[in-house]
Amino acid sequence: MDQEEKLGPREILHQTALKAPGQSGVYLWRNGEGAIIYVGKAKNLKNRLTSYFSGNKDIKTRLLVSHARSIEYITTNNEYEAFLLENNLIKQHTPRYNINLKDGKSYPVLRITKEDFPRIFRTRNIVQDGSRYFGPFPDAAALDTFIETLYEIYPLRHCKSFHKKSGSACMYYHIGRCLAPCLGKCDKSTYGEFIEEISTLLENKGDETTKKIENEMRDAAKSLNFEKAARLRDGLAALSILQNQNIVEGFDGDDRDYIASWREGELVSFTVLKIRGGKLLGRDNYRTVTLNEDAEIVPEFMGAYYTEKETVPPKIYVMWQEGMEHMSRWFSENYGIDGCITMVDESTPSSKLHSAAIEMARQNAKEDITRRLRERGDWPAMEELKKVLGLPKLPARIEGFDIAHIGGKFPVASLIVFQNGNPDKKSYRYFRLKTTDGYIDDFQSMREATSRRYTRLVNEKKELPDLILIDGGIGQVNAVDGILKSLDLDIPIAGLAKRDEEIWLPHSEKPICLPKRSDALRLLQRVRDETHRFATSRNQNLRTKENTVSPFTELPGVGKERDRLLMKKYGTLAALAESSEADIAQLLHIRADGATKILMAAKIAVKNQKKKQDRQMLSLDEAGTTWQKAARYKMVSDMAKLAADDDDGSEMVAAFDDGDNGE
Repeated sequence: MDQEEKLGPREILHQTALKAPGQSGVYLWRNGEGAIIYVGKAKNLKNRLTSYFSGNKDIKTRLLVSHARSIEYITTNNEYEAFLLENNLIKQHTPRYNINLKDGKSYPVLRITKEDFPRIFRTRNIVQDGSRYFGPFPDAAALDTFIETLYEIYPLRHCKSFHKKSGSACMYYHIGRCLAPCLGKCDKSTYGEFIEEISTLLENKGDETTKKIENEMRDAAKSLNFEKAARLRDGLAALSILQNQNIVEGFDGDDRDYIASWREGELVSFTVLKIRGGKLLGRDNYRTVTLNEDAEIVPEFMGAYYTEKETVPPKIYVMWQEGMEHMSRWFSENYGIDGCITMVDESTPSSKLHSAAIEMARQNAKEDITRRLRERGDWPAMEELKKVLGLPKLPARIEGFDIAHIGGKFPVASLIVFQNGNPDKKSYRYFRLKTTDGYIDDFQSMREATSRRYTRLVNEKKELPDLILIDGGIGQVNAVDGILKSLDLDIPIAGLAKRDEEIWLPHSEKPICLPKRSDALRLLQRVRDETHRFATSRNQNLRTKENTVSPFTELPGVGKERDRLLMKKYGTLAALAESSEADIAQLLHIRADGATKILMAAKIAVKNQKKKQDRQMLSLDEAGTTWQKAARYKMVSDMAKLAADDDDGSEMVAAFDDGDNGE
């Protein structure tokens, strides 16, 4: 048995990488059947290939290595030759993990059939039978709304079969939505005028038709037919897209494309904003899967997108990145087009307009990725998380906690839920914290929030999470671990520390550090960021004027003006209680007996607050220790009562949302 037979597939691949030359070239990964699954280029083949086997790689890299059984490479004289060869090999072999747009979706078109009385409808199939086609239209919903609007305005036929056997008119005729040409109630010339008017509109010559729809909308509103007016309004919005309305102000009449991308693991979405004649012609979204490096995915996309010279506009704008000079040279040598690529730098004032368009494209790509993750569930991230944290099962349900306060005031704990890797906002909750109101103790705040949450779930026998994520480090994680142990709950816990994105497990000596592009880390960051957003938004809401009550107004003889003076000088009841009758009398311009009453009332209020905090602190401190069984049941009962008395906590069903969804 030779040396290679003793090695596993990964070790054989690693040995091949170590033997690669240190010059530019292209490398090909093949699976067990010999099919090419990925093609990449490198300035230094040895450095690039060995990097696949060093360190803790993200899931997409591990996915490639696990499916590969051999590596081949082709050396070139320079990096540009590698760029050309890579592009040709991708088009020839269409590897699974390279960008291939030929398998992408086809956009719908609007079809006007070649008949005496034509029909109008949306289709993705082109039939060469003399029908007229308009499009394609990237926004299928806008096209549907547009067609619906046409049927609102024009009495066109709806039926697929033109010849009527029954001899009676259909419902559309009786409600005025069709002229019944199938029964000879409409001549060809009248019907043909409608079709030509619609065709003119689709050819961007339809100002009269637009005005007609606007008049119909006004008439419907005057007659209080608001439903029809709303439909016509939506139709105009759809028409504005189909008529190439310029929704990006400030561009001149040049033709240009803006390209941006967004990536989550191996999933990549691209958005192309097509500006023609200074107007936004359309927005094309392309979904693909690639294992290429971030700096190389846009050039790879452009090589697959611009397959003919006629499709290349005079200007293509992309965000600045390395390697784009090869793409410029490729356009020049293949299509004879020089200087068409412009890299946008956000810091340059002259490029602010182009930066705004690039940002628009980037946000569209991000939204598409969000939809893709929602459609499939974030399974790769959950699978990696299960492996990294050693979880007993897939973390399909993750509950995250965070604390928000301002100097100890209005302390709030947020609870958010992710189901299958996506937010489940109907399950969000918040807790008005009672044991840390007025002072800062994040450990104690986390104990209270988790005590109330899981005491309630245990008592009501509701579903428990597969993983609890704490926004914090080892201290917060250990505090929550003590609460769960006191409840006899075995729920995995992890903390994500913001500073270095370190993952802490209970009582661990060192954190887990994942690569920045790790799917598992990305999912934890999404949960952590959502808990922070939810907690902060609720804390801000509590600090608004209508929700804020000054403690000084509860004191005898203190009204609005005296409350303002006391708040300005003392700020808290504790500070006022440390003052003297003389200071209070001088500040408020009152007699000594009035100042004495205020001072005594302040001291009593502070004393009562401290007693309440001490009682609650004692109860929750016991929850963090090893309890006897009877004491544990008492804590469960106490926490259940605390939760039941709380009018803000887990009774909160509707998710508090400040408008920033983050999806």
